[in-house]
Amino acid sequence: LRESRQPEEALPMLEASLALLRRHWSHAEESILAVQHDLAVCLGALGRRDEALVLMREQYARRLVMHGAANERTLLVAINFAALLVRSKLFAEATRFLRDQGKIANRELGPDHRLALFLAQNLSAGLQDNPDATRADLLEAEAIAEEVTKRRRRVLGATHPDTRFSERSLGRVR
Repeated sequence: LRESRQPEEALPMLEASLALLRRHWSHAEESILAVQHDLAVCLGALGRRDEALVLMREQYARRLVMHGAANERTLLVAINFAALLVRSKLFAEATRFLRDQGKIANRELGPDHRLALFLAQNLSAGLQDNPDATRADLLEAEAIAEEVTKRRRRVLGATHPDTRFSERSLGRVR
C-alpha cells in the first residue's frame, strides 16, 4: 500500500504491524525500526508531520546508536528525516542537519554515492524552498543542484530517473 501511494489505507496496517512486533517480537529491533520508519513516512504523507517528526527523531537516534552515523541505513533515515523537516518548514534545522549528514556521507561513502547525492539534493531543495532565503542561499542551492546533476549524469547516465529528477530540480532553482 505504501508503494501504491495509499497512505490512508496503509496507516492502520502499519500501526497494527508495529503493535504486533512490539508485543510478540520485541527483540526484533531491526524489524520494529523498519515498520516505525514506514509509519513515520506514512504519517508525513498524511500531513501529520508533528507525529512523523517525533518518530523520525527517535528512529534516527536509535540508528545512530545501533549502526553509527556513516551507516547506509542511518543515512537513509537521515534523508527521509531531512525531507520531512523541509516539508514541515523547519528550514534552519533541516539545513544544519543536511550539511552535517552531507559531510559524513561524502567522507565515508564518497561524493558520488547515491545517498550523498540525495542529501545534497535535499540541501538544495531546503535552501531554495525557504521563504527567508537570501540571494547567497539561492546561489548555493543552484550550485549544489548543478553539481548533483553533473555527478548523476556521469555516474548514472542521462536517462536515469534520478538524473532526470536532478535536471528538473535544477530547472526549478534557476
